[in-house]
Amino acid sequence: MSEYQVIERTDSRQLAEFLAKEGQFLLPIVELVEQAQMAIDEVIDVAGRATIQAVLELSARQIAGDKHPGKAAGEIRWHGRQRGSVALSNRKLKVERPRLRRKGAGPQAEVEVPAYAAMRRDEKLGARMLDILLRGVSTRCYEKVLPEMADSVGVSKSAVSREAMEASEQVLRELAERRFDDVEILIIYLDGIQFGRHHVLAALGVDSAGKKHVLGLREGASENAEVAKSLLEDLASRGVRADRRRLFVIDGSKALRAAIDTVFGSSNPVQRCRNHKMRNLLGHLPKDLHAQARSTLKAAWRLDAKEGVAKLSKMAEWLESEHPGASASLREGLEEMFTINRLDLPPRLRRCLGTTNLIDSSHSGMRQKTRRITHWQDGAMALRWAAASLLATEKRFRCIMGHDELWTLKSYLEGKDQNQPVANTKKAG
Repeated sequence: MSEYQVIERTDSRQLAEFLAKEGQFLLPIVELVEQAQMAIDEVIDVAGRATIQAVLELSARQIAGDKHPGKAAGEIRWHGRQRGSVALSNRKLKVERPRLRRKGAGPQAEVEVPAYAAMRRDEKLGARMLDILLRGVSTRCYEKVLPEMADSVGVSKSAVSREAMEASEQVLRELAERRFDDVEILIIYLDGIQFGRHHVLAALGVDSAGKKHVLGLREGASENAEVAKSLLEDLASRGVRADRRRLFVIDGSKALRAAIDTVFGSSNPVQRCRNHKMRNLLGHLPKDLHAQARSTLKAAWRLDAKEGVAKLSKMAEWLESEHPGASASLREGLEEMFTINRLDLPPRLRRCLGTTNLIDSSHSGMRQKTRRITHWQDGAMALRWAAASLLATEKRFRCIMGHDELWTLKSYLEGKDQNQPVANTKKAG
């Protein structure tokens, strides 16, 4: 009678001791490793493949019994071997699996080996592939990243692309179905990102505790009025109620500003991103004026709203004759550059709310995760990757700067005088 060594499945030390004592079959491999003729990952591959195939053999024996030389007997019989593959944590391993058949012919003759069926089931393979791709590995390089062991990898580039596409489509669907009925969103950031020639408009929200939430995405540029309106209407339908005031922080797009008024009403305070304004202004000026313009803008933004607007208006007058483009850029949406100053918010909170840095930093993570993609087939592909990479970035979100002082903004937004103006009626543009 055979003697069996019982080993706890979570105790690798017991297994190592057993193999060291009983594993004479490892001695040739030990010699090769010692002579530097076999890498350790190859040892793991050889031993791992042998272990899996032994498990498959034992599973088949439980169904068909031991093999007997000569004429086959029994209802279920051994029927040779066949090539197959099983899923590991980040790859597929090619193995030879035993075949079993019932007595007699017909389509129902094949009998499944239980262990092989269990190893083949891997519903999370697509999600793992997508995660690997989001870490910067393109489908073209995926096979090279996996351990390069003889016959070990059974994943093609097309299979990776197909699995990743299905996983990213699922992520996009989950994002589109998110509900915010029980989330008190105080701030909404709106900005766009470009993938190749395709644009995606993103919305991020901040709740009353300072926690950030990915709200939604739309394919299209922020300058597209229909895209902006569609995104905001979708947010309203998913619980971001349009019957209460919020602070909107935007890149300055006229279409975004108009969409906010249309969907959420004109009483919502809107802050235009100061970084976008800075870049736009410097783009119209020669380099020798950049330092002066930058310091003037920063100094004005620290002032009271009325005084700050006056300072920048004088600057626009000074630029008008020699740099009319810069003057027009500075005047555009000038009142909404000082919305947070009018709200009289604490300095730390104003630093966070004066720009779209919160959403821009998320975009940086998205670009990092998609930097190896050189061919964007269409807008749908850009939207899928934006959703997948943005939600992956969301896992590392932290509360915004000054989140413990958000009660001051909430107090204003819920104030009795809901029609109190926080910016001149002249909108951006």
